Amino acid sequence: MSPAAAPILITGGAQRIGLALVKHFLAKQQAVILTYRTKHQVIDELASLGAICIKADFDEPEAITQLNNQIRAHTDALSAIIHNASSWDCEANNPDFSALFDNMMRIHAKVPYLINHALSDLLTANNNVSDVIHITDYVVEKGSPKHIAYAASKAALDNLTRSFAAKFAPNIKVNSVAPSLIIFNQDDSDEYKAKTLKKSIMGIEPGSKEVINSVDMILSSNYMTGRTVQIDGGRHLR
Repeated sequence: MSPAAAPILITGGAQRIGLALVKHFLAKQQAVILTYRTKHQVIDELASLGAICIKADFDEPEAITQLNNQIRAHTDALSAIIHNASSWDCEANNPDFSALFDNMMRIHAKVPYLINHALSDLLTANNNVSDVIHITDYVVEKGSPKHIAYAASKAALDNLTRSFAAKFAPNIKVNSVAPSLIIFNQDDSDEYKAKTLKKSIMGIEPGSKEVINSVDMILSSNYMTGRTVQIDGGRHLR
């Protein structure tokens, strides 16, 4: 595959925001490589549309090495990496706080850190300026008493944005997108939805398009790096 057709790598691309991003880029005839942990039925659909789908369990010690090798078997360049793989876990469900903290830090900070290092040469092999985009979280700004380890790990990812932006410039731009509520889960109760909607001054469930718009904006810029796009409906004003 030539650098002119360099794909975008999206981690956690089989559901929710990651899936929406994959479908968006495929609809634009943009080559996509995605990672998934669990093979949902949609994987076969995405593969039929041309996506390269790679199973990757980032809890496994050799996951990054295996992913690196598999990606290089498909392409010699990347135009972007979007770190979307995530786990919304909390202390209330995990009495083993040590394991919880390690898990959150691994998926949200260590994995992007290692992938950025491992694949940076593929990004620089692209014909144009390439991108790394970290999907962080609104909680980076204020923390979370119910998701302490999660918030800390997303804050680490936020910090990596600035460090890698300085390291990779000028050939690779590194930015982050920090959403709050984007889409509810199917099993969320009406009570939970009403309570959550009141946390922002916009008071809506915006949908994945808000993240897509922000990612597109970052990708279209030749100048923005080391910055965060906040998609929180004005929560900081409450």
